[in-house]
Amino acid sequence: MPEIHAARRERLRAVLAAGDVDAALITSLVNVRYLTGLASSNAALLAPADGVPVLATDSRYALAAERDCPNVELLTCRAVETALAELAGRRGLRRLAFEAHEMTVERYDALSSAADELQLRPLGRAVEELRMVKDDAEIALLARACAITGAAFDEAVPWIAAGMTERELAVLIERAMVDAGAEQPAFDTIVASGPNGAIPHHSPAGWQRDLYALAAAAQRAGIEAARPGAPVAEVDAAARDVIAEAGLGEYFSHGLGHGVGLEIHEAPMLGRGRPGRLGDRVPITVEPGIYLPGRGGVRIEDTLVVRAAAGTAAPQELLTTTTRELLVL
Repeated sequence: MPEIHAARRERLRAVLAAGDVDAALITSLVNVRYLTGLASSNAALLAPADGVPVLATDSRYALAAERDCPNVELLTCRAVETALAELAGRRGLRRLAFEAHEMTVERYDALSSAADELQLRPLGRAVEELRMVKDDAEIALLARACAITGAAFDEAVPWIAAGMTERELAVLIERAMVDAGAEQPAFDTIVASGPNGAIPHHSPAGWQRDLYALAAAAQRAGIEAARPGAPVAEVDAAARDVIAEAGLGEYFSHGLGHGVGLEIHEAPMLGRGRPGRLGDRVPITVEPGIYLPGRGGVRIEDTLVVRAAAGTAAPQELLTTTTRELLVL
């Protein structure tokens, strides 16, 4: 999808122009992938405010870069960051923005030494902010990932039985994901069971059902509050208040959710005191959890896309498809 990556780079150019810098050195591997399409363990991008971007990577990824990254100049080397800094200096680029949030002191020193005539300026999380709003292709991929996850869950549930270990169930779920078309799990599969998992005919006690119903009500409130323009702290509060009113607020210890895309956790973060507002075409998770020490807990999580309402369409497009009913196994 070269045209998509080119469009993303153009959006970055506008940010650079407004920031009065000559170029940005992108060193976050996730951000390099976002802007070029190259997934690698060693790459960096010199993105000038005016001119052709330069993608640097080593020989392991050179052929992939030639194939997948048109409309950028390619530089094959091992020390990608310092090579691009030296190139920026030779080309007369003086004000260079860099991703300070992911740069170590050692790497910064090497960068400064590579071209001491450069004026290094923090770029901030400019690319991460661009990544918050997804294009149609990204949303389609997220929907596909959610569909695969739901299908894997449905495939695995009938096989759950007394005596099965958590690891055995995790492997079963991961195998079902691969069979459904996944490249790999997005993160290590989490399976947690309590002592009651070993009782063949155990039925959840009343408090367990009530706890699930409370978490479900909180999640519905959070989803309803997730609209374009809504402050992320208020979306969190909509769900948190439901749990607090039931007297269990202290047991909801994490944020309500987060953005999702190339990384599992990315902007925006939905939590108490978090800044910012939701925008159009922003995918987020809504996942309230209630955890009672020594007894048990519930978390219900869904992925949705916040959209500007069109006509009678809801401002939330739910991507996850698995049932939200309490399953008694």
